[in-house]
Amino acid sequence: MTTDPVPTHARRGGPPLLAPALAWAALTVAAAVLHPGTRPGADPATTLALLRDHAGAAQLSATVLLASAVPLAVWVAAAHHRLHRLGLRVAGPTLGLAGGLLAAGMLALSGAAGWAAVAAAAVPGDATAAVVGLNGLSFAAGGAGFVVTFGLLIAGVSVPTLVGRLVASPLGWAGLVLAAVAVIAVLSPVLPVLGVLLPVVRFGGLIWLVWMSAVLPVTRRRVTEAREPESVR
Repeated sequence: MTTDPVPTHARRGGPPLLAPALAWAALTVAAAVLHPGTRPGADPATTLALLRDHAGAAQLSATVLLASAVPLAVWVAAAHHRLHRLGLRVAGPTLGLAGGLLAAGMLALSGAAGWAAVAAAAVPGDATAAVVGLNGLSFAAGGAGFVVTFGLLIAGVSVPTLVGRLVASPLGWAGLVLAAVAVIAVLSPVLPVLGVLLPVVRFGGLIWLVWMSAVLPVTRRRVTEAREPESVR
């Protein structure tokens, strides 16, 4: 009994993108749902009380956030491989790779700092200073730090796929808009009013990443086949 070999064009497409994209999306949403509600700039006593009263949820949220860095890094590597296989040997995919790995690192740092804040809050005595500092680091890394690097990932993938006409124009332009918003949102630590842009990039980018994973072609052959009906008409 013999098995059919995997077609060459399928092997060249590299690993699938949708699996790590959905895994990252699920972990991101779970971390947000489990978060106890601490905010940067809040009253230190309130932050300490929240982490002590909701230690289990806060620790689980931080752990899930830390874990979410893994599927994002996998997606970034797979997308970079896919774009190179599609012939896009330009700066964009490499910039996207750098931004994506930095974004995954920011998630890991945010989760680790959040976990450490919960541990510090559990120590008897006045741990307010340590808790507030670690909580602030968690928000800085997972907020502005993640968003600006995630924006670089989105731009690095959107520009070459848009120029190469590999995906629908609305998807490419949506990515560029999100990347522009990310650049503005990085100022949120200085201008708190811009903090509303952070979830826009995080969850808007989540939708963009899943959408891109579903439609990015595996080979140039598929792009050509998709355009043939238009040329015939």
